[in-house]
Amino acid sequence: MAWAIVKLRAGERVTIDEPLIAAFQAASSPHTLRALRSDLEAFDRWCRGTGRITLPATPEVVADYLDARAGQGSKPASLSRYKASIAKVHKLLGIADPTAAPLLRLRLAAINKAKGVAQTQARPLRFKGPVRDVASETPRGLNIRALLDSCPDDMPGLRDRALLSVAYDTGLRAAELCAVAIEHLTEAIDPEARLLRIPKHKGDQQGEGATAFLSPRSVAAILAWTEAAEITEGALFRRVQVRRYKARPAVKGRRIETISGREAWDLRKTVSRPAVPARVEYDIGEKPLHPGSIGPLYRAIIQRAFDRGALPDLTAHDLGRLLQGISAHSTRVGLNQDLFASGEDLAGIMDALRWKSPRMPLVYNRNLAAEHGAAGRLMKKLG
Repeated sequence: MAWAIVKLRAGERVTIDEPLIAAFQAASSPHTLRALRSDLEAFDRWCRGTGRITLPATPEVVADYLDARAGQGSKPASLSRYKASIAKVHKLLGIADPTAAPLLRLRLAAINKAKGVAQTQARPLRFKGPVRDVASETPRGLNIRALLDSCPDDMPGLRDRALLSVAYDTGLRAAELCAVAIEHLTEAIDPEARLLRIPKHKGDQQGEGATAFLSPRSVAAILAWTEAAEITEGALFRRVQVRRYKARPAVKGRRIETISGREAWDLRKTVSRPAVPARVEYDIGEKPLHPGSIGPLYRAIIQRAFDRGALPDLTAHDLGRLLQGISAHSTRVGLNQDLFASGEDLAGIMDALRWKSPRMPLVYNRNLAAEHGAAGRLMKKLG
């Protein structure tokens, strides 16, 4: 991080407090550091391209930058993150924070007014799909159960089934899901279930950790995957490289005198070779999956389920529309909505998904709340 700051375009001498930077890195998650570094590099590129000074930035420069990013399609939530990153680097360097100026607050408010502040929500992956009664209704539409059942019993399929099942049970974010290790699994009161120790998560600034429940379904999927992949320690979810070899027919060796002078001379033509059946080999990586791979994996699982006929009430048009909203957050949103639909209160949902504030669970349940609310109940009675 110190080196990333050194590379920024400075208009005056800036003193870097390396112990402070080191302490900030130690207290921050890898995801936070990556996002901060990316935001600062983008701001610096813009400043260089427009002849501005990155450090120290003025409120006018930051406001112009946010205007430019808004013009490129950045959402209000992203703009707020860029603003926070610029503020953070100034505070770490003991420089006056340009983002606190009234000018910047007003300019950002104008952008939010023009674009709206509502975020596009990840499309939920619910266990039984879009049902009202999660206990009794039959699964329909895009649902976790069909996706799990459609995962094949080859190595990628075993990995995908375990990944999807654990993601739904725990509501883990992509980086947290990729960080799951064999050593994090502990016994539960139910002998067929397990508890998952989460050493660190997004809302855990003090490093206290958390615990999530893994259903017998997930435990069985994990066991099948780890036994097949021979994983006994370390990262649970890993890359699977597939190598496919075509079948080769048997070749009868030729007598040497039958090789004409017009052919390339090769004694191997005299050797008989048995038939070789088609085969598939797998190479299991040692490192965990990258968080950026989770969303594409979910979309691949859904496409495969559709191709196998496991989602019979969806058309190809439905599938294309649904896939556009699927991200690594879809299982977290789906679990949140299923908890809400099953009658869990806000405190229970916040505890299960490790939220410190009720804002996000309320946002995720906004659509369901409208349908289950007073107006929704009245319209059902009216018919």
